[in-house]
Amino acid sequence: MTAHPTSPSSPILSRLVPYITSREGEHPDLLLSLRGTHGPDGHLQLGYWDELREDRDLRGVLWGRCSQTIGADGLPSGRPQWRMVHPSRQRECMEQLRCQVCAQSARTRHGIIFLAGPGEMQPEQAVVRTAQPPVCLKHARPAAEQCPHLDGRPTVFLVQSAPLYGVIGTPYQYGNGGLQALPATDEALPYGHPGLRWYLASQMVRRLRAYTVITLDDLPDP
Repeated sequence: MTAHPTSPSSPILSRLVPYITSREGEHPDLLLSLRGTHGPDGHLQLGYWDELREDRDLRGVLWGRCSQTIGADGLPSGRPQWRMVHPSRQRECMEQLRCQVCAQSARTRHGIIFLAGPGEMQPEQAVVRTAQPPVCLKHARPAAEQCPHLDGRPTVFLVQSAPLYGVIGTPYQYGNGGLQALPATDEALPYGHPGLRWYLASQMVRRLRAYTVITLDDLPDP
């Protein structure tokens, strides 16, 4: 669930409107904007013709560009494109550990709250990873209640440590027709993987560790 509260006059009633979910009118950049370029180490890698510093994350991975429709209040505007995540806003929330509902800090004195759908992530797994940004105390319960994916009964992780793991995106290669996109998967490539040189990221992934699994009722008041 990724949302920002609607105003009383909103046609979506009281449903939370996503912050990181794409909005109508937001479009990804064209393939023609990409090229092969030499990286800092001299090796060829994927890049933009007019690449800016913010096009790469702190680990040097290239991110997909997507336009944004921002209202006068500085927040995304327009009809939500449910199930579609805006890459820049997802990256912002994951990098800075901001609430995916309101984009404010998700840090609490108890830890950081991450939600997962029923059965989506097994706490007993050796490695637990997620591309879903955290939520703040104020929006944990509304997100759980209103997001179909969470079904009102999420697995709630109260996390003390959630280091960056890697990214999900689309691999590219040079073919007979020039630069070509390869089939994308939901599998995350870890930072440091050699394939990231020719990768266009769309979602950031964190590894959850040093966590406690609780229920929504265990959460303290905001």
